[in-house]
Amino acid sequence: MQRGLSLMELLLVLAVLGILAGVAYPSSSDSLRRAARSEVVGLLHDAAQRLEYHHARTGQYADNDPLQTTLPEGSRFYRLHAWREADRYRLLAVRLPGGLMADDRCGDYLLDQAGVRDNPGAQDATACW
Repeated sequence: MQRGLSLMELLLVLAVLGILAGVAYPSSSDSLRRAARSEVVGLLHDAAQRLEYHHARTGQYADNDPLQTTLPEGSRFYRLHAWREADRYRLLAVRLPGGLMADDRCGDYLLDQAGVRDNPGAQDATACW
């Protein structure tokens, strides 16, 4: 009676595991990218909502001395930059270098006070928002 695995059986198991890993990794990577895109869109909308609330209280988007509105800094994959003036703002979520989203096809995310959305640096911006 034989105990254990033969070399051929072990190689067959390793080959099957390699094929499964080759199929599963791109699928999970795409899921992570979609989740990071959803997260950054939510981050931009949260910051825009805070700025609209600030505008409703003060009549302008820019901070003034008595009222400061803090905005989120970003996420694991993006940093948020805000340009605020009295009557307008621009929010730009920039990809972090070396991260999962560094070479994402959607590029960076831009949102302004009029609700105009853009993806600077995008290779293909369809279905990014």
